[in-house]
Order: sequence, then structure tokens, then C-alpha cells
Amino acid sequence: MLNKKIMKYLIALCVILTGSYYSVAQNKFAKPNIILIMVDDMGYSDIGAYGSEIKTPNLDQLASEGIRLKEFYNNSICAPTRASLLTGQYPHKAGIGYFDVNLGLPAYQGYLNKESLTLGEVLKQGGYSTLLSGKWHVGKDSLSLPNQRGFDQFYGIAGGASDYFDIDPLPLGNAAYPVALYRNNTRLSPKKDSYYFTDEIGNNATQFLEEQNKEKGKPFFLYIAFTAPHWPLQALPEDIAKYKGKYDIGWDSLRVQRLQRQRQLGILDSKQTVAEHDPEVPYWNKLTYDEQQFWKAKMEVYAAMIDRMDQNVGKVLTKLKELKKDDNTLIIFISDNGAQGGYSSYSPLKRGIVKNSGPIGTSGSFDYQEQSWAYVSNTPLRQYKNNMHEGGFGSPFIAWFPNKIKAGTIAKGTAHLIDLAPTFYELAGVKYPAKFDGATSHALVGKSLLPVLTGQVTEVNRGEPLFWERAGNRAVRKGKWKIVSIYPSYKWELYDLETDRGETKDLAEQRADVVNELSADYTKWAERTGVVDYDKIKPATGGGLPGDAGAPKK
Repeated sequence: MLNKKIMKYLIALCVILTGSYYSVAQNKFAKPNIILIMVDDMGYSDIGAYGSEIKTPNLDQLASEGIRLKEFYNNSICAPTRASLLTGQYPHKAGIGYFDVNLGLPAYQGYLNKESLTLGEVLKQGGYSTLLSGKWHVGKDSLSLPNQRGFDQFYGIAGGASDYFDIDPLPLGNAAYPVALYRNNTRLSPKKDSYYFTDEIGNNATQFLEEQNKEKGKPFFLYIAFTAPHWPLQALPEDIAKYKGKYDIGWDSLRVQRLQRQRQLGILDSKQTVAEHDPEVPYWNKLTYDEQQFWKAKMEVYAAMIDRMDQNVGKVLTKLKELKKDDNTLIIFISDNGAQGGYSSYSPLKRGIVKNSGPIGTSGSFDYQEQSWAYVSNTPLRQYKNNMHEGGFGSPFIAWFPNKIKAGTIAKGTAHLIDLAPTFYELAGVKYPAKFDGATSHALVGKSLLPVLTGQVTEVNRGEPLFWERAGNRAVRKGKWKIVSIYPSYKWELYDLETDRGETKDLAEQRADVVNELSADYTKWAERTGVVDYDKIKPATGGGLPGDAGAPKK
């Protein structure tokens, strides 16, 4: 018979081993947490992992430890992008086919309809805490705010933009764009110059994580929607100081440097074309000294805004690790559209809509990056926000999930916003309901990205094309082919994106068969999605914000 000391030892060992087993089992089968990070008006090449000189060490680390996609698509503009992101629907199906203004038809009502379930609604009924810090922009009335659409916690703005240092209305010519800042359903009125909005988005995100941690064993979905680097160009002095002199070389040389880094990183294939020089962007060496001083100050502030955004990503990562939840969390990072053009409307000699009671970057300024620098931000792609060429809706994409996603992976992807909802629901093991809150749910139209993220395939096999329409601008992507038309023209252009993602050679005349095939696909999609001819619904005046509505500025 074993003596009592040995028996006690064996019993204790069994307890320890059993406890360890259950701990491992719980970790193995615990539902994963999900963090979705979106930035605003940031170009394809504006972070280090995609070729930028801007300091983004936290995002670069996620990229080096995770996967980057070469081809990820948004909807080219704020509100329609957020409609697809939050619901997994094309924006018209969700009710935001134009912008967050009501044009009198269900597909263009300007806020999310009940049939299009949000990530918050679906994941909440699946047992998740649902948290949002940042920009909403898919409905401004009391029935359309985040807490009414499935989010447990919300801090941020209801509309499309705000000053970074106060909540004063944004001056837009003779009008004013109202700013509504909320914590849950309570309007906030912080003192002027008492905060910096990017920091507050990060601070509230970490606070939400801290509070949610008290709900032991409950997974969370956290959506962080930064407004940076959306105008107005405003940043903290210590961040601007980091970039003093950095942009003295000008946009022509900087674009060459970014192209070189993209090739070194493997983001840009050597066989791929790059967009041709934008004829509306003057050569840097043709500018006067004073013009160069004016322009470089803009990019110093723009870079500082992205830098501060990355610092707040780092803040969230630190909190995640502190709470010991980093090993079971998927993080995805994307941008809502390409960088904003509009050079001819906002040139130094014709500044347009501004509020400059202080230098660029301060709380007294209201200014834009503008087209010449946006041309660099969207490297190597063509065109800008609100345009259906690749620079309008080509986004960086980073996904990070320890031990689930292979570190340092780069894949083609060819993914879209509509793919995120099915990805999250599959990962969470949450069933998408056929009915919700008395409404019949729209079926999801995207595909799960998990096969791409886990390395089973290199691009999404969706079995049908991707489609876009907004303010008369249209596009279809099917395999290597893409057709695009820019309002008011209804003529299709055709590009082979396998070798010409820079969209330098229009093949429409040589391959009329492809144009006809994709055009027919578009017509069928438009009919079933609720798209109507833009001329029939076009508002008398542009809605929303500068550069956010109507036909694109070149």
C-alpha cells in the first residue's frame, strides 16, 4: 500500500494535470475575439507594410506576423463602404446606394434597412459583446445609431467627419456640417482643445476591452473606426515634428521610392504595370519655392495623423496582451476608400472650402491632402476616392491571428467588404438568422475569407463577379477582367488586371466579347440589387461632404 505522503502527492498531481487539461481545452474551444480596424480616406501605400515612409510600426508588426492581401476592395467612399462592411450586403441592398442622404427610394434611403443585419446584431445574438469606437456614418437619427443596431457600447460620431479638437460644425462654404458625438445614446459636449479625437477613439476602445473583460469567458467583437487621416488636416505638434523636412523631396521622388519599396516587399509584382503620371499633378520641380513650402506642410500633417492612428493601434494591442486575449483574437485592418483627389478644386490659388484661423495642422485649420499627394498615397493605382478605377477602391488589408494565420504571408486575395461578415460568422460559429426582429434577412452575398487567411487558397473563389455602382460610376470585376465607366459617360473601359492593375491599356475595342459579357452581368446585378439610373435620382445639389458626393473630381 502506498504511504500517505505519496498518495497526497499523486492526488495533487492529478488535480494539477486535470486543471491544466481543462484550461487547455477551454482555450482550444473558446470562441475567438474579433477586432476590425478601419481608417478613413487613406491610400493603398500609406502604411509601411505597403511601401510607405510613414512610421506605422504596430501595423507593420501585424503584417509581418500575419497576412497581407494585394487585392482587397471597398466601395470607394465612406457611407456605402460602411454599409457593406457592417452588413455583408452591397450598399444598395442595405439602403445606402448613394450616401447617408435620402433620395426617396429604398436602395437610396441613406440609412441601414432592417433586412440588412449588422455585425453587431448577428454577433450579439451569437453570444458576443459588441463594441464600437469611432465613426458610424450609416444613419443619424435615434433609431439608426449603433446601440439600436446591435452594439452594446458606442463612442464616436454619427456622421461623416469632425474636427479633431472640438465638435463645432464643420464650415462648408455658406453652410455648416453638424457634428454629433456620442457615448452610447448620450450626446457629448467636450471643451474645445481638450482632446484629440484619434486618441479618444483609441482610449475608448481600450476602456471597452477593460470593461468587457469582467464578463468572464464571453468573447468580444470590437470595431474601431478611425476618422484619420480624413480631412481636416489636424495633428498633434509632436507628431508633425517627426516629419519636418521629410517631404521636401516632393511627390514625384516620393512615389518612386514607394514603388521601389512595394516591389521589395512583394506587394507589387515586377510584371505589373503602375498607373501613369496624373496629368493634373504638376511636376514638383516646376513649383515655386513658396508653393513647395505650402504643399509639403500638408503631407507632414497627413503623415502625422496616420502615425498617431498607428500609436493608438499599439495602445489596443498592449491592452489585448495585458488581458491575455491576444492568442485568441483575429485582427483585420482596412481602409474605407482611396485617398481623396480634387486638385483642381482645392489648388493653392483656388482653395475652395477652408477654415484657416491657424497654421495647417492646428485646431484652427481646415485643409485637405489634395490630389498631388493623393497621387502618391494611392501608389501604384490609378485615380482617387469616389472613382471606380483601382485607386478609388483598392485598400491595404492585414489579418493577424496567432497560430492560425502563417506569419509573413502575402496573397492575391481579390476580396471585398461583403466577404467580412461571412468570415466573422464562420469563425465565431454564429448562425446568420433568416429572420431578425420581425424582418426577413437579406441573404449574405460574400464568401468567407478563412480559406485565404489560413493558406488553403490564394484568392477568393466566389463563382460570380464583384460589382460596384455609385453616383453613376460603375465597375465589374470577373477573374482577371474589369470593366469600368465613369459618370456621365456610359462607355465601358476594359482592363486585364492580371498584368495591368495600373489600368494603362483600355482593351474594350479589342475584346468586345468580354465587355458584352460583363455588361450583361452588371445589368442583372443592378436589377436584383435595386440600382437605378443615376440621372433619375441625382440630387439637385451634392449631399454629404466635399469630395463625398456627386461625380468624382479628377
